[in-house]
Amino acid sequence: MPKISHRAENMPASPVRKLVPFAIKAKQKGLKVYHLNIGQPDIETPETALNAVKNNHLKIFEYALSEGNIEYRTALNTYYHSLGFTDLTTDNFIVTNGGSEALNFAISTLCDDGDEVIIPEPYYANYNGFTNTFNVKVVAVPSTIDTGFSLPPVEEFEKKITPKTRAIIICNPGNPSGYLYTREELQKLAEIALKHDIVVISDEVYREYVYDGKQQISMLAFPEIAENCIIIDSESKRYSMCGARIGCLITRSKKIHDAAMLFAQARLSPVLLGQIAATAAHQNDSAYIMKVREEYTHRRNVLVDLLNGIPGVICPKPKGAFYCVAELPVDDSDRFAQWLLEHYSHNGETIMVAPMSGFYSNPKLGKKQVRIAYVLKEADLRRSVELLNDALQKYKIEFNL
Repeated sequence: MPKISHRAENMPASPVRKLVPFAIKAKQKGLKVYHLNIGQPDIETPETALNAVKNNHLKIFEYALSEGNIEYRTALNTYYHSLGFTDLTTDNFIVTNGGSEALNFAISTLCDDGDEVIIPEPYYANYNGFTNTFNVKVVAVPSTIDTGFSLPPVEEFEKKITPKTRAIIICNPGNPSGYLYTREELQKLAEIALKHDIVVISDEVYREYVYDGKQQISMLAFPEIAENCIIIDSESKRYSMCGARIGCLITRSKKIHDAAMLFAQARLSPVLLGQIAATAAHQNDSAYIMKVREEYTHRRNVLVDLLNGIPGVICPKPKGAFYCVAELPVDDSDRFAQWLLEHYSHNGETIMVAPMSGFYSNPKLGKKQVRIAYVLKEADLRRSVELLNDALQKYKIEFNL
């Protein structure tokens, strides 16, 4: 038998995808599974993007430029100018195969083996995978559900800085908590980055989807950290284009850009068809974004109110993205999530949720929590909460809780 690397052996399983085999078996038994576990919206991709792919006249699916084709980078540049960042040019963008590759480029550009990155938790579970790949240590700054995942004083970040710290990674608005950073918090992070000459990596893929009249503030709004800032962006959530696999890394730092380009060249090129679709999606998209934001706002309100109506469930109302974290009256959310797929059904239906253990540096912190994505239509969300309520009662009886 071949030897498997320590890196592979230590690679954490995705809390979002590790239960997929159980979901497949449930479906093979004839069950309908409501997927609350993954951020795959049921909202249609803009027709402009679909038509750009359907009606293209390419004769060859050739390599794209390693940094991304100029047509798409021009569309990105125009989009960021509309946000007020008019100093950016197409040379500030590196197009990637999704936001995931952009994060990989950022971490591999900044960090060597044994280096550290500071991340407020709970955090996007794949940050564990990205850092583990490069033998980088995550140093967590915790927040708790009882405060709605509000951040502790930003000065807590500074207390975690060591000679090995290379970056602070934030997700704004946050996955999984929906937390939205204030300008004051971001300003303090910028000051800390400058003081210690580290980089703020700001994952802003949910920028458009913030609620209650609030506005997302980008780290690009702090030009004083031009040399100490990387933005991660993606079209997956903005335009419901998860399968297109198109994202980008943005930086004003030529040093960081040129180093990241070496990794971009090594992987050859980003997806050509994805860039064609994304370029088209950016054209006259304001009505689409507004309509989708209104829909997510409604879904959030319906879901969170229904969840908080279940005895023993705690679910803060998120300010952005399209996820919420719910604490359940269970002993182990990993066991509960698997039980839902293996042993529970009601009228031939069940639900799939993402256990929160993988969204923390210490899995025990998410032991009773799940992430629920409100990416399904209202009727499906209402039915899903009915199923959850029923399942919790039956689970409690079965395990004598």
